[in-house]
Formats: sequence, structure tokens, C-alpha cells
Amino acid sequence: MARRTIHKYSYCKGHLSPISRKKSSSSTSLSHRNYSLYVNRVLKEVVPQRGMSSRTLDFMNTLINDIFDRIAKEAHHLMHFRKRCTLTPEDIQKAVYMLLPESLAKYAVTFGSEAVHRFVRS
Repeated sequence: MARRTIHKYSYCKGHLSPISRKKSSSSTSLSHRNYSLYVNRVLKEVVPQRGMSSRTLDFMNTLINDIFDRIAKEAHHLMHFRKRCTLTPEDIQKAVYMLLPESLAKYAVTFGSEAVHRFVRS
């Protein structure tokens, strides 16, 4: 009896590449992105006379990366659940509503949509 090898392939038409791909050789990966500069800029806009310790900045950076990863994974699951090949803004918004508390999710989606519209117009 011959052994069959089972491969996991994506089910999108025209996309027969394996789901688990090799990691790119770029120096920055998603888990190592650093948002400290942006956190400092926002802090200086809100409270110009205050600063943050490097330990607090590291914690904020870890928190942002963790939430980003969770939203990305949940949006990916929603995309596959709907049997779609393209990640849509609706997938991301639904993932945000599923992961964050109601009032925080509403503000996140509102400000995120506004930022995207400003970016598209510019």
C-alpha cells in the first residue's frame, strides 16, 4: 500500500502555493517592529512636558505588536472562513470588534477608517 503525502494548500483559485512558506530574509520581521518613535511623538503632542522611560517604551512596543498580531490572525481566520482570497477592510474591522472591548473597538475602527481616508486623499 502506497503512502500518500498530504500537503496543506490554500483553497483560493490560482493560488496553489503551500500555506506554510519560508520566512523572508529581510532584517525586520513583524515581531521585531519598533513603534517607540511613534509612541514618543504622540506623547509629545498630547503632553509636551512629559517623557517615558525606555522600559515603558519597550512595554508599549510589545503591547502594540501583540495586538497587531492578534488582529491580523483573527482577520486571516475570518478571510478563510468566508472562503475569500483577499483580506478586506471588513475582515479587519470584524476582527477588531471581536478582540477589543465594545467602546474601544468602536473608537479604533472610527479612527482607523478616518486615517485610511486621509491617506487615500493625500
